[in-house]
Amino acid sequence: MTNIGTSRREFLKSSAVAGGALSLGLMPGELAGGTRPGPSPTTGGAPNPIKILVLGGTGFIGPHTVQYALDRGHEVTLFNRGRSNTHLFPGVEKLIGDRNGDLESLRGRRWDVCFDNNASNIDWVEYSTEFLRDSVDRYQYVSSRSAYSDLSDIPMHAGAPTFTYETAGVEPGAENLPYGLQKALCERQVQKVFPGNSTVFRPGLIIGPGDNTDRFSYWPIRIHRGGEVLAPGDGSDPVQIIDVRDFTEWMVRVAESRYNGVFNCVGPATPRPMSELLYGIRAVTTAETTFTWVPAEFLAEQGIRPYSHMPVWMPPGPGREGFARFDLTPEVERGFTFRPLAVTAKDTLEFHFSRPLERQQELRAGISAEREAEVLAAWRRANG
Repeated sequence: MTNIGTSRREFLKSSAVAGGALSLGLMPGELAGGTRPGPSPTTGGAPNPIKILVLGGTGFIGPHTVQYALDRGHEVTLFNRGRSNTHLFPGVEKLIGDRNGDLESLRGRRWDVCFDNNASNIDWVEYSTEFLRDSVDRYQYVSSRSAYSDLSDIPMHAGAPTFTYETAGVEPGAENLPYGLQKALCERQVQKVFPGNSTVFRPGLIIGPGDNTDRFSYWPIRIHRGGEVLAPGDGSDPVQIIDVRDFTEWMVRVAESRYNGVFNCVGPATPRPMSELLYGIRAVTTAETTFTWVPAEFLAEQGIRPYSHMPVWMPPGPGREGFARFDLTPEVERGFTFRPLAVTAKDTLEFHFSRPLERQQELRAGISAEREAEVLAAWRRANG
């Protein structure tokens, strides 16, 4: 997939007008592969510092979690294989091991809370929860919106059913379990071993600086390039996603407050229509851009798939009416907050242009400029 590369200097120059008008006040740094945000409004010392064990901590959400916890004055220990981003957090204790059978470096230690940020293998979670049963007071597990077996409710709540072997159509003991079923099984394992002392987070698409999947980045990058942009649907389809910093910072504050239960982690609280998302992203660039909205039916005829070819976008078809219509009242009441879209879009672009030029030109989501032009041309032909 090829896109036109632009240097970080060119981006910063072209976005200066919009950035100044928005008064984003961001500071560059080294977190998450290229940028570090300015201090969150809620950054500052926690009332009671705690000891946190992070399983992983060097991928996408891990560094944001660790940095915010350190900023709040907490004591953090990282446990991982010691193979990626080893330069991060030189002053933080790092224990080496493997969740696939080697947790010995954790033996005999104690922490107030364990953050299990990315496990999607039930065997790993069974092993870690049993091993840490007497070593941590609380267990916080990052699950996924994909754990829901039924997304038809409007609005969606945390009490909606999650996958079982039966609803997933899988026999117990089968290999290569579906992702949603794995996440649901991991949730139940955590709740079984830590009854009354666990928190399960179900994020949707996590976006922002440090995300190398390009599943949101496609839109800021494409809009920044300018010209006629293929936009899916009619602009009214709802979108709920979450900035990685809003998500990880809230996880730390939840640990401080010892909230139990299951929480949905998407945003904003009021679903944003797709048109608002794209026009909001355009506001942080100075590119001359127009949007051509193409119906879902025509896109399907062209082989253009929601969420992969057209990232973020998921039309609310049968069985997924509530995909982006979550009621976040319980989460907001417990301090869940959302950055402005402009901040996320600008920081995402800055992160993108900090990457090597070759990586900038090969996005991992969306469609190529050539394919986009083909679909737009086909749409014009079909409409005379």
